[in-house]
Amino acid sequence: MALAFAVIGGYLPYAVAQGRVRNRRRERAEAWPDAVDNLASGVRAGLSLAEGLAGLAIRGPEVLQPAFASFAADYQATGRFADSLDRLKERLADPVGDRVCEALRIAREVGGGDLGKLLRNLSQHLREDARTRAELESRQAWVVNSAKLAVAAPWLVLLMLSFQREVIVRYASPTGALILAIGGLACLVAYRLMVRIGRLPDERRVLA
Repeated sequence: MALAFAVIGGYLPYAVAQGRVRNRRRERAEAWPDAVDNLASGVRAGLSLAEGLAGLAIRGPEVLQPAFASFAADYQATGRFADSLDRLKERLADPVGDRVCEALRIAREVGGGDLGKLLRNLSQHLREDARTRAELESRQAWVVNSAKLAVAAPWLVLLMLSFQREVIVRYASPTGALILAIGGLACLVAYRLMVRIGRLPDERRVLA
């Protein structure tokens, strides 16, 4: 029984780390529309595209500021917009960031007076995309919560029963250990299946 609960406890740090990664990815996805809006405002005010991007290190969303600060330093040192944009993509390592960077690259290469319109359309598209994904995630959350509850319930019952000496004696036998192993494997398989069925596919970096 101690080994079973030790395995459960050992999985918790991994689950917490995965949750933080998902939260950070969600924060970035929600921050991109504001970043593009700030960039569009800078362009309308007469800034060049590179100056507008560098300005996001100060005016942009906090979660994206370090990456744009590095872009500003790169561009100031080299004066090469394309190379600095490539390094920005590498630092962000984000599918949404890839789309934004490639759209900005095309806008700079093509030129013309439609840059403001392009940025406004891009911001609107990113907002709609983030809103749709948030709605799907909220509807999908009950599947994940149900899976967690279904897996945790029998082990919580076992934890409460473990305060009784006769229960500890039963599970200390080879048969008891086999039951715990089978139960643990069944819970693991069921949990992974439920999470896989209810999980939304992660957006992949196709423009990296």
